Amino acid sequence: MKENIHPEFYPEAQVVCACGNSWSVGATVPMIRTDICSKCHPFFTGEQRIVDTGGQVERFMKKLERGERMLAEAERREEQKTSPELAITELDLSTRMQKVLIGAGLETVGDVLVKLDEGNEGLTNLKGFGLKSLATLKKLLRGQGFVLPGEETPEDVDKEEEPAEAAA
Repeated sequence: MKENIHPEFYPEAQVVCACGNSWSVGATVPMIRTDICSKCHPFFTGEQRIVDTGGQVERFMKKLERGERMLAEAERREEQKTSPELAITELDLSTRMQKVLIGAGLETVGDVLVKLDEGNEGLTNLKGFGLKSLATLKKLLRGQGFVLPGEETPEDVDKEEEPAEAAA
């Protein structure tokens, strides 16, 4: 056996917990510090408590807040997409269609929806804006999430189905 290769053994080494509890053990270092012991660990005490070692809880909370901020930002962007104040130029319409609509004084999606509420003829009577342009415009508006006048929303369809199920 080689000489002087083993560490020094301390038969009365002190273990001190962050909660203040201490006890003696045999170890190769004279003092051991721990964050959690059997007197303060939630499994042994039965209390519901989050043990934060190394700032894990704080990092988790920051990550959670960042995720919530990103969701709120995404919702805000989605709401802007379906805002009646959205300019016609923001839609992916052809430049000819944009010029015809703007020339008729329809600069926002809200203006177009009001005109559609009056009937399809209000738009198809515009010079250079025919049935194909009307179909393209309606398709784009539906794709953006707008509910066109005279159409039912998915929520309306669900509400109509519920009374029928209750009667059965």
